[in-house]
Amino acid sequence: MTNDALISALSQLVSEGRNPDTMDIDLLSSHEIIERINQQDKQVPLAVEKVLPEIAQAVDKITEAFRKGARLIYMGAGTSGRLGVLDASECPPTFGVSDQMVVGLIAGGPEAILKAKEGAEDSPELGENDLKDINFTENDVLVGIAASGRTPYVIGGLEYANEIGATSIALSCNPDSPIADIAKITISPVVGPEALTGSTRLKSGTAQKLVLNMLTTASMIRIGKSYQNLMVDVKATNEKLVARAARIVMQATDCEKHQAVSTLRETNYEVKLAILMILTDLDLATAKLQLSKQQGFLRKAVEINTEL
Repeated sequence: MTNDALISALSQLVSEGRNPDTMDIDLLSSHEIIERINQQDKQVPLAVEKVLPEIAQAVDKITEAFRKGARLIYMGAGTSGRLGVLDASECPPTFGVSDQMVVGLIAGGPEAILKAKEGAEDSPELGENDLKDINFTENDVLVGIAASGRTPYVIGGLEYANEIGATSIALSCNPDSPIADIAKITISPVVGPEALTGSTRLKSGTAQKLVLNMLTTASMIRIGKSYQNLMVDVKATNEKLVARAARIVMQATDCEKHQAVSTLRETNYEVKLAILMILTDLDLATAKLQLSKQQGFLRKAVEINTEL
């Protein structure tokens, strides 16, 4: 795309417009600046609320993929790519899953997480090749993230996903964007012009983060990664998480700390098993079997074994 064409394209984007509420932001005090930014940020959850049906549709597809043993892949450039990598990296410690279950791809590779890689986002071929490099299949789900909705790297990835018959999802903050036209599911929370013109790491980035939180959290809950509202598949990989695991067991069972800790040690810090054993008086081997029969859904295992 020529420079003139790019300028013309950007001028059509809501996220690139000038915000009439912050035209004097360079004249304000520190408190006044952050007050204006805060006023703008309040608009974000309302914009996300309007696209909840599309987010739920995406969650259903991701849940279906997870149940088949397939993956969720995030793809983006710049801030959008970093947000995808962040959300993916939080899944293993939070939900006790493999780091291959949710994968974040960023234009330019891992180095681009810390430092922008010039021109990487301008190649649709790079997007396609990055998916091929991780053996992306028709069973996987791709979420292409681009605040502008026109990033070539993301477009290339979405087109490849469609080509092989995979589920393609577009997340952008501009209505009727190029990626929205390509993807099978479109999520477009329109948050309006940024407080600082074109700085889409602000409201647009916040909206994307809220949506990504929902996609993974809701999908993980749907496959049994919670009990009530407790993170029962958390991996106790450091002292803080060991303490959190004990607290979760205590919250779920109303037991004393010593019982939570001793049962966790017996289960090798498998929180679900510890809760099930305490609530049902099952031994370790039987608890494992019962949890397996319920495909890891702790609530179902508890209910069945307390009715017996």
